[in-house]
Amino acid sequence: MSKQTVCLRQLAGSRAREVQYGRWLANDKVTPAQLIVSACARTGAIAAGRRHVLAIQDTTELNHQAHAGRVSGLGTVGNGRDVGMFLHPLLVVDASDGACLGLAHIHHWIRTGKASPAYRKLPIEDRESYRWLDVAEAGKNCLSEAAMVTIIADRESDIYEEWARVPDERTHLLTRACRDRTLAAGDKLYAWIDAQPAQGTHCFDVPARPGKRSAHQATLDVRFGRVTIRRPASCSDKSAPPQIELSVVEVKELPGSVVGNEAPIHWRLLTTHRIACLEEALQCVDWYRQRWHIEQLFRTLKKQGLNLESSQVETAAGLTKLACLAIQAAVLTMQLTLARDGHSAVQAADVFNADEIEVLQRIRPTLEGKTQKQKNPHRTGSLAQAAWVIARLGGWKGYASEAKPGPITMLHGLQRLSAICQGWKLATKDVCID
Repeated sequence: MSKQTVCLRQLAGSRAREVQYGRWLANDKVTPAQLIVSACARTGAIAAGRRHVLAIQDTTELNHQAHAGRVSGLGTVGNGRDVGMFLHPLLVVDASDGACLGLAHIHHWIRTGKASPAYRKLPIEDRESYRWLDVAEAGKNCLSEAAMVTIIADRESDIYEEWARVPDERTHLLTRACRDRTLAAGDKLYAWIDAQPAQGTHCFDVPARPGKRSAHQATLDVRFGRVTIRRPASCSDKSAPPQIELSVVEVKELPGSVVGNEAPIHWRLLTTHRIACLEEALQCVDWYRQRWHIEQLFRTLKKQGLNLESSQVETAAGLTKLACLAIQAAVLTMQLTLARDGHSAVQAADVFNADEIEVLQRIRPTLEGKTQKQKNPHRTGSLAQAAWVIARLGGWKGYASEAKPGPITMLHGLQRLSAICQGWKLATKDVCID
């Protein structure tokens, strides 16, 4: 996906090559599992030896209703009418410097038929919600050489079986509570944490969510403590422990910082991390806020970026393979976006091949101005230096006083870099351009 497009015609450059790409996507010997293993192997290598990584999981739907009459094999999506598929990736970032390391797993599925009346009584392995456990376990394996892993997820991941099975001495969970769980003493989780005195306040900047929330600085009360939750009657795994001890952190936005009639921020976070002080509670809040990265990833994958939902591939199997490739391309834009400030230790060689690095180094001086403010300030060989070049190719002017380049700017820059690399190969090497 170095060309940063899902359009086969743009990828191919010729009718013959377009047919070859179509045949490759239709080849039963090429499986999504192979593509996923290849993507995750590099992430595991980059994460090896790191002190602590955050593994963020979430679900997105790919709506292909606009091509419903042409694409075969799709199921329904969230509204129960349109056709499409689902992706559930695990995105890895370094807990200390925020560097995007890649993907540790991708779960994908097509929903067929309606859920049975006894759906909630099925074993967790037979429900769609099993994806949260499946991805967490796969992520543990991929990131086995990192010293510590914290798996972060939203409310759908608040599943008792996951709390029982996934954590170990080096793997933690941090999940927003979805259920008002019964505690060991018989009281309820929400009432218990609400009754605790506020142990401090915390402020952070809230990004805008069009139609839902305005950008503003939120001021929040913070409460935390240690609780023991009971195994619910709905737990399908009767061998799961009857109770589990967790930490809980609540942040509730104060009325003075709420914008207009918008809903105040109110998070109840459950975690296997032990929390003994306000600083540790706030650390968990900041880790949970890193979920924003996976939301950005999904935006880059869809209409604002690669526009995967507009693909004209005509089979569900082909679309699944294309989606597994496209999300890797979207991750590359995230890696560049998060590396732009120079805080990341990730090297350009972790992301680009030798030819691409040589082209980046050759064109870098042509994008720099005469003044120091217009020079690339980052260390040679770093991903930050490459991100600066690619942002300039994407239309960013290079001034620190300007708005920072985002994923879409990086996407446009990568598309230009791909074209430049093709020209460079033609000019310097006796090769055919793929």
